[in-house]
Amino acid sequence: MSDELKQRKQTAVYVYEAPLRLWHWVTVFSIVTLCVTGYFIGSPLPSQPGEAIDNYLMGYIRFAHFTAGYILAIGFIGRIYWAFVGNSHARELFLPPFFSRKWWKEIGHELRWYLFLEKTPRKYIGHNPLAQLAMFFFFVLGNTFMILTGFALYGEGLGAGSWADQWFGWIIPMMGQSQDVHTWHHLGMWYLITFVMIHVYVAIREDIMSRQSLISTMVGGWRMFKDDRPD
Repeated sequence: MSDELKQRKQTAVYVYEAPLRLWHWVTVFSIVTLCVTGYFIGSPLPSQPGEAIDNYLMGYIRFAHFTAGYILAIGFIGRIYWAFVGNSHARELFLPPFFSRKWWKEIGHELRWYLFLEKTPRKYIGHNPLAQLAMFFFFVLGNTFMILTGFALYGEGLGAGSWADQWFGWIIPMMGQSQDVHTWHHLGMWYLITFVMIHVYVAIREDIMSRQSLISTMVGGWRMFKDDRPD
């Protein structure tokens, strides 16, 4: 039966450097905190009995939201910096090759693969073309929008003339009025939640079906490519 035995071969490539992995997980916890607290800010809990000073629950929720917002924004600035000083994979989210015909053709293949219309996956060391496209529009642009509108609303709370009002206050009249910004900021939360659900599903699916690591890659930095070949 030796002719039926197979030898498992595995190739490892170092993809994501430590600062990028740290940013990823800090961003994960920040977004989770922002979404949970943001939901309760938009749909507050019922009023608490007793004196307001003894029931500062919404104050703590807002404080957690603002703190996570600061962490997210500072981390995003650091991530942009690392796109310039890190390896080539650190730039993939910010510079998709939109004018490459081959890239768009590969996006078509990835779409068919995720829709179970392709039997053979293509393996990429970094993000595949469809992931690059999704990360750019869902995360990079979506995250930028949420940071700008979030700090515009934060500046409104701090008051006219505050640093946040001076830097981001122009966003409110540009979008109409305060309530318009609140509405779009809240919709942006659901936009990011949708992205997170798809992102987690795809990462787990690829780990199982394409025989290459995704989740562990963002922990240790190494991407494992597995292949079963006859001995």
